[in-house]
Formats: sequence, structure tokens, C-alpha cells
Amino acid sequence: MGEAITLSTLPKTWIFDLDGTLLKHNGYKIDGHDTLLDGVKEYLGGIPDHDYILLLTSRTEEFKDMTISFLQDNGIRYDQILFNIPMGERIVINDRKPSGIDMAFAVNSDRDMPVFPVINREL
Repeated sequence: MGEAITLSTLPKTWIFDLDGTLLKHNGYKIDGHDTLLDGVKEYLGGIPDHDYILLLTSRTEEFKDMTISFLQDNGIRYDQILFNIPMGERIVINDRKPSGIDMAFAVNSDRDMPVFPVINREL
């Protein structure tokens, strides 16, 4: 697990990269199949149903059906997945609520070593 972050009780949008974060990086190319990283299924399963999960991947459309089938077969919940995303940095820009709540967080982990933040919920 990663460092704890404190979040509001508002519904959230979770944005996850796919390869190297949730799945073994390029496992579908190297091994001929995908592999879930440790703790992924449990962590995603703990995200409240009213939150939105967006997956991003640099995978091309050629691998779309295979990827979606793997995620479905493994019970990985998500609301949307975007393919053909550039390999460079993902930059999230959001405002801060007048009450002081930060509306964006970023967590970086070493490739194939997922670090999921411990979430503390504010009342």
C-alpha cells in the first residue's frame, strides 16, 4: 500500500494507466497474455460503486478486444477505457473548491510495482 491521502466524501473519478500499473507492463506482448499485478483486483473492488473509473492505455485498437475480454474475465470494474493514448506524461489540471478541497491527486509507482494509496475519507 502507498501513503495515505485524505479525500472528501464526494463521488470521485479514478484514472488508472493500464500497463505497469494494473497489468504487467507489455505482458500481452512478452508473454502472449495479460497478467494482473498483485492487489489490483482487491483495490479496484474497494472503490465505491458511485465513483467513476477511467482506464488509459497506449495500446492500439488492435489489442482492444483482447484487453477488454481480459478485464471482463477477471472481474475488473471500469466505466471507460481509452486506447491509443500517448506514452508521455499524463497531466491532470483541476481547480480547488472554495472550501479548500484539492480536486486532483497524483500517485506514481515504479513499473509493475503498484502503489495504491490508503484512502481516509473526510466527513
